[in-house]
Order: sequence, then C-alpha cells, then structure tokens
Amino acid sequence: MENVYYFSAYAHHLNDPGIVQRHRSFVRCLEDSGIKVEINRFKYKKIDCPFCKKKITKYEEKETDVSIALKLQEIFITDECDVAVLVSGDTDLAPSLRMARKLFSTKHIFFAFPAYRKNSELAKLCPGSITIKNKQYAKFQLPNPYILQDSTKIYKPSSW
Repeated sequence: MENVYYFSAYAHHLNDPGIVQRHRSFVRCLEDSGIKVEINRFKYKKIDCPFCKKKITKYEEKETDVSIALKLQEIFITDECDVAVLVSGDTDLAPSLRMARKLFSTKHIFFAFPAYRKNSELAKLCPGSITIKNKQYAKFQLPNPYILQDSTKIYKPSSW
C-alpha cells in the first residue's frame, strides 16, 4: 500500500493573500491527486530584537513536526508500510525516528533531504538517505494546468 502525506501551514501572517491563495490551490491539487494533507498553524510571539532591543513579532510554524512524528508512529503501528521516506531536514524529528527504530526494528526509514537541507544527524540515524538535487525538482512537478477531477483547471503561478 502506498500513501503520501503532506504537512504544512498557511502563512496568513505575511499579509499577502496571494501567497495563501497559491498555497491553497497547490493543496487542492495534492488532495485531488490522492495525497493526504494536514494543515497546521503559525503562532506568533513577541520577542526582543537582538539588534534594536525593541519588541518584535516572530512567527513560528507549530505542530507540523509533531504531526509528522505522530504519523510515522501511526503508520508503523497500523502496519501501513514497511518503509517510510520523509522529505525533510528537520532535526525535531530525531526523537520520533529513534523511537520508531526501537519499537519497529523490521521497518525502515529514509530521508529524501530537500536540496541544500541535508542534515548529518538525521543521515546518521537513517543510513541510505538521499539528497534531492535542485535540478530534479522540475521533473516531478504537477502538470500545468492541473485539471481537478471536477474539471477545474489550476495553473502554476508565474512566481511564488
């Protein structure tokens, strides 16, 4: 059985509705193609700027790494797969990887690190992981336009 999961959050805080709209369109294409999508959130907090010493607002994506970690455990517990490939370079996933390897020694986890995001700690935890080369992205994009099952056409934006 094959499943693909996509985890993200909409960046409403960037005050550019076009960014969120383009992201929503992309998510519609993913869902239409059978990818399971989980949208999390950004949370803001006030911090002291290290340069000007004033209070500034900082936004952080919340819950995404925890959602990925829990999904990894879930798919192994339910025996959904024997091999999981994570497209990430986030070291917050390391505790979940260690737990999965401990509890499910016959299962395998690999990373497909995004270009320029290879992480040596995660690579050591998951030997055999690969790095996606920048030039490879063009080969794996959705068609333009992507035609949803309801015949709606979604065109690739000219810029992100």
